Amino acid sequence: MALLKVDGLGKRYGGLEVLCDVSFRLESGERVALIGPNGAGKTTLLNVLTGFTAPESGRIFLLDQDVTKMPSHRRVALGLARSFQLNTLFPRLNLLINVLLAIQGIQTIRYHWFRPIRAYTGNLDRAQELLQLVGLWKQRNSPVAALGYGQQRLVEIILALASRPKLLLLDEPSAGLTGEESDHLGDMVRNITKETTVLFSAHDLDLVYSLADRVMVLYYGKILTQGTPEEIQNDPKVGEIYVGSEE
Repeated sequence: MALLKVDGLGKRYGGLEVLCDVSFRLESGERVALIGPNGAGKTTLLNVLTGFTAPESGRIFLLDQDVTKMPSHRRVALGLARSFQLNTLFPRLNLLINVLLAIQGIQTIRYHWFRPIRAYTGNLDRAQELLQLVGLWKQRNSPVAALGYGQQRLVEIILALASRPKLLLLDEPSAGLTGEESDHLGDMVRNITKETTVLFSAHDLDLVYSLADRVMVLYYGKILTQGTPEEIQNDPKVGEIYVGSEE
């Protein structure tokens, strides 16, 4: 059984067809990259998969359940999580509080009032585990605004991991990162348990080819081709797309 099955997705904005008959499958534990030039429809596809945008056609199955019309919060409950291109953190709160809020946000204890955070020792342990994953436990009491941009991008990803998702969607996770920070990001994603499937969009082809098990190429809203990183690197059609987009 595929973890995610997408069948014939279509999406229009007015007269513009952004997604056209998009179909693919993700198997459990895969790391799959979604690439393509600007305007190819990558973010729209992620928005449709997460329920932020409704498709005009097609169906989405998560863990064999039809989630096409399911709201975002119910998809989260099934095991889907997502990060965004722009940070959605609380900059004035310290790092630990940001992570604890993400952890508690998917638990029933979010409805409990007037109980100290330290009463939830399991959540504190989970927060420490996540912050150590990105090497930021020592900065846990620092406000998020004091962190560098690259560090904030890594925090954004561990907030998505707080719910222990079965499927993690990352929208341009390396955008704005230095080469060293991008390498750190790649190491972090590799350290994510094999129980978590990762689908990420990216323009950083070095990250794509070093991290992905499989690469899908989206072009004018359609999946042009897919294959291993080596197959995509050697595909003349993909080379023409990227040379053309640079020109």
